[in-house]
Amino acid sequence: MELHILEHRVRVLSLARPGLWLYTHPLIKLLFLPRRSRCKFFSLTETPEDYTLMVDEEGFKELPTSEFLQVAEATWLVLNVSSHSGTAVQAAGVTKIARSVIAPLAEHHVSVLMLSTYQTDFILVSFLQVLGQGRVDTGAWGPVYCVIFVAQVREQDLSVVIHTLAQEFDIYREVGGEPVPVARDDSSNGFPRAQHGPSPTVHPIQSPQNRFCVLTLDPETLPAIATTLIDVLFYSHRFPSDLLLTSSSGELWRMVRIGGQPLGFDECGIVAQIAGPLAAADISAYYISTFNFDHALVPEDGISSAIEVLQRRQEGLGS
Repeated sequence: MELHILEHRVRVLSLARPGLWLYTHPLIKLLFLPRRSRCKFFSLTETPEDYTLMVDEEGFKELPTSEFLQVAEATWLVLNVSSHSGTAVQAAGVTKIARSVIAPLAEHHVSVLMLSTYQTDFILVSFLQVLGQGRVDTGAWGPVYCVIFVAQVREQDLSVVIHTLAQEFDIYREVGGEPVPVARDDSSNGFPRAQHGPSPTVHPIQSPQNRFCVLTLDPETLPAIATTLIDVLFYSHRFPSDLLLTSSSGELWRMVRIGGQPLGFDECGIVAQIAGPLAAADISAYYISTFNFDHALVPEDGISSAIEVLQRRQEGLGS
């Protein structure tokens, strides 16, 4: 498999819902007018509490500072995992990523953010250290809208990431839009073997009753539905049915959320607590990290099995 370190350096932000009006103009520019901005990486996720923004440095410049905007300290790098299928290169699913990326990084105390999209999955690691984040409790659940491009790790952890994954992956770093092979360093000098750190915190899991659709949008059709999307994002917050393309099966998804209290960005292994057990049980999942929560979407007909698997995992961690 191949691991690509993309050029984007990403900031993670939380926009309070009462402050949305102040950011309507820059968000419309980033969402619908990409030619008017140098931003190449942009993600927006709406939850009942806030909006999580993940933007590269150019997109970050578009956002004015205010009391409504909270910015995480770390800068994140974006990783994309792909596997070869014959002569084609295909995105690797959450199951492969959980087993070959997330678990090894958790063992080396590297936290990650993860974002699944319609066609691929991304991991975000801190430019300084790979980052995992947990989230806070919510009452009523609203819709979650995502326009997502990457997965991230903190920039400071990049050397640990490369050393940890070099045996499993061909690693490339994007330079000027072109992939450049990263030299494989076979020596272990300066990189201690994975050690048993403190026992991971056992975070509660919850599953709201909402049912979700996974949608995709052809960029060419964006102008035709821009007004509808603006209405959804800034006014009605109700998504019209039969607007975008869904999976061919038309299946619905249920959400699992981890964490009962704010978890922050420094705790490692939070993504692994969900993605690992689901991968081991071969349960399909979309994974979404936000500023305050981690979420997994699993097929509706598999929600009971998913909760049972995760609760068993939690009980094992707590014993």
